[in-house]
Amino acid sequence: MSIEIKKSIKPIKYNFAINLMEKRVEQVAKDQKDELIWTLEHDEIYTGGTSYKDSEILDKSINFIKTNRGGKITFHGSGQLVFYFVINLKKRNINIRNLINSIEKTIIETLNFFKIKSFADRKNIGIWNRKNNKTKKVAAIGIKVKKWIAYHGFSINIDNDLKKYEKIIPCGLKAKKITNLNKIKKQNYKLIKDILIEKFLANIKN
Repeated sequence: MSIEIKKSIKPIKYNFAINLMEKRVEQVAKDQKDELIWTLEHDEIYTGGTSYKDSEILDKSINFIKTNRGGKITFHGSGQLVFYFVINLKKRNINIRNLINSIEKTIIETLNFFKIKSFADRKNIGIWNRKNNKTKKVAAIGIKVKKWIAYHGFSINIDNDLKKYEKIIPCGLKAKKITNLNKIKKQNYKLIKDILIEKFLANIKN
C-alpha cells in the first residue's frame, strides 16, 4: 500500500495543516490519493481536543484553536516534533485500539534507540518517562477517525519551552508534569524523524 511521506522544514500554521489533512482524508477514502505521513513543527498555538474544558485554559490571552481531534488541551510550537498521518484503517484491517498501540510502540521503540526508557499509560494516554522518582509526559497522542480513515497523530517534545504549559492544564492533568527529551537526556536527536517513520511503517504492517 503506497504512502506519501512529507517532511516540512519550516514551521507550518496549524489551520493549514488541518485543512490539508481533512482534504486528504476525503481523497484517501475515495482512493484518489495515497495515505500520508507528515512530520513538521507548528507555529506557536494552543489546541483543544474534543474533551477539553474551558477551565483548563489558565491564561485567557493565549492563541487558542478548538480542534476535532481526540484529547484535551495542549501546546504546539518550536522544538516540538509533530507526526501527522492519514491512514486507511479498513484497507489495513486495523482498528483504533490497534492503531493507538502501534503509535505507542513506535514512540517507545524510537526513544529506546536514544537510550531513553518510556512507557504508555492506559489511564492517561500518551508516552511517559520516569526520572528521579518523577513521572512526566514527553509525547501526546490525539486521533480522529472519519470514514474509516484515521488522521491527526502525535507530538514529541524535543527541546521546546516548557513554560508555555504553565498557561494551561496540559492534557487535563493537574498533577502530572510535562517534559522534553533534552531535559531527560541531552543528546543529538537529528535522526528522530526518520526513526519514527521507519518504526511507524513497520508497526502498522504488523
